[in-house]
Amino acid sequence: MDRSIGFASRIVGGVPLLLAFPPAGDAPRPMVLWFHGFGVDKEVHRKELEQLARAGFLAVGVDAAGHGARRLPDLDARQAAPHEQALRTMIGLAAQTADEVPSIVRALADEGLADAERVGVVGVSMGGYVVYQALLVEPSIRAAVAILGSPEWPEGDSPHRHLDSFGHTALLSITAERDENVLPAAARELHRRLATEHADAAQRYFELTGAVHLMSEEHWTQAMDETLRWLAHHLQPEP
Repeated sequence: MDRSIGFASRIVGGVPLLLAFPPAGDAPRPMVLWFHGFGVDKEVHRKELEQLARAGFLAVGVDAAGHGARRLPDLDARQAAPHEQALRTMIGLAAQTADEVPSIVRALADEGLADAERVGVVGVSMGGYVVYQALLVEPSIRAAVAILGSPEWPEGDSPHRHLDSFGHTALLSITAERDENVLPAAARELHRRLATEHADAAQRYFELTGAVHLMSEEHWTQAMDETLRWLAHHLQPEP
């Protein structure tokens, strides 16, 4: 691991964070919040946080509500529940996590670590659900990447019903063609609607051919390459 990438744990507003600092450059830097999947925590994405930091971002791994350092005592049982019940739990925790985004952004910007005008979010699986919801609650987000998530929720105030909230953010959605857990159709339809109703919005839909939810290393490398290019294009200034 590149020793010039510094890691630091932090708690902001009760939310446990893992910060990865770029090896050089003055603060404030463009910031990317990274949201993990259901049942795991921010620590499983140290490699991706390092990649983001090496690319010049302040990378911030976030323990989702009910996960990691604030893990619910019955989370394993909730995750093992029948599909509809487990999905309801996951969506509830994703919504809580998205609601915390504004305070995280403000705190790190006020500390001088991050540029509040260059904020990005990335999420995988449950984290992808967080990303779609975060665009409804934090208008400062300039770039977003939802990987294996869905904007269409079976109940509650689903993000896909708020199309106007997606118009201000450069949104990349990455799905897996053969995903058995999160079907690609909802993200694909969101981008079709954006192309029709918000033709000037920066948006891209990318489907990994042949990939499943627990994708291969090759497919994950593709997803990360797309993610890093998208964030660099929309958050970093031209040389």
